[in-house]
Amino acid sequence: MLQGSLVAIVTPMFDDGSLDLDALRALIDFHINAGTDGIVIVGTTGESPTVDFDEHCLLIKTTVKHVNGRIAVVAGTGANSTREAIELTQQAKDLGVDACLLVTPYYNKPSQEGLYQHFAAVAAAVDIPQILYNVPGRTSCDMSNDTVLRLANIKNIVGIKDATGGIERGTDLLLRAPKDFAIYSGDDATGMALMLLGAHGVISVTANVAPKLMHEMCVVAMSGNVAQACATNAKLFGLHQKLFVEANPIPVKWVLQQMGLIKTGIRLPMVNLSTQFHDVLRAAMKSAEIV
Repeated sequence: MLQGSLVAIVTPMFDDGSLDLDALRALIDFHINAGTDGIVIVGTTGESPTVDFDEHCLLIKTTVKHVNGRIAVVAGTGANSTREAIELTQQAKDLGVDACLLVTPYYNKPSQEGLYQHFAAVAAAVDIPQILYNVPGRTSCDMSNDTVLRLANIKNIVGIKDATGGIERGTDLLLRAPKDFAIYSGDDATGMALMLLGAHGVISVTANVAPKLMHEMCVVAMSGNVAQACATNAKLFGLHQKLFVEANPIPVKWVLQQMGLIKTGIRLPMVNLSTQFHDVLRAAMKSAEIV
């Protein structure tokens, strides 16, 4: 079972929007040196909606090769088409990832039974550990806890990234899920609270820019050290909030550029961070001691 701080890593790009694979390799080393427990490549923060199929596979291949077994690699392979999700998941398995992260289908608004059949079909087609991903704020598709628990009975569906931000939702899952079913927070602002309640870690945006602190916060939160978890999380909380002043990954890519780790490239329809938020993010960076 993967545990701890799993970074939902950005996809570095040149100013023209082409992939910057050298910067990706450097980011991976940055995370490994800082104690990040796993890399989640081509998720929401990695701009998965705007990379094509070949680029998607290239990013996974580059990450697996460069990580070279040093930490876990999870690949985002979800889609609103079940056939496409199966194809992406098979490709990720062939490229050597440790697990796949599958977001709920977006736009087509399946029923709860449709969601169950979708994820069950991917699990049956590709024998690799699979983590569900529920983020209704982006997909307009909310998978109920009851559906998650049905899916938890499938052997290779091993966990969920719960990005609802709802402590009640997460607590209900923690109380009812099988003991070997991993529950990860997908919401940085409530991640500490969920880990104190028993969650297994966080798939984090904040970890992109403050990996050492995020790893440390996860360690103390999962060990039940409330005082230290709160103190560490307090330093991070400005980032938890302000990295979402505009749609992710716009703010986090701006911060990484300010840190000298990536260039300014981002793909339309996303654009670079509005100038009105620059000082807001600088203040959050100062609070987290990353400037």
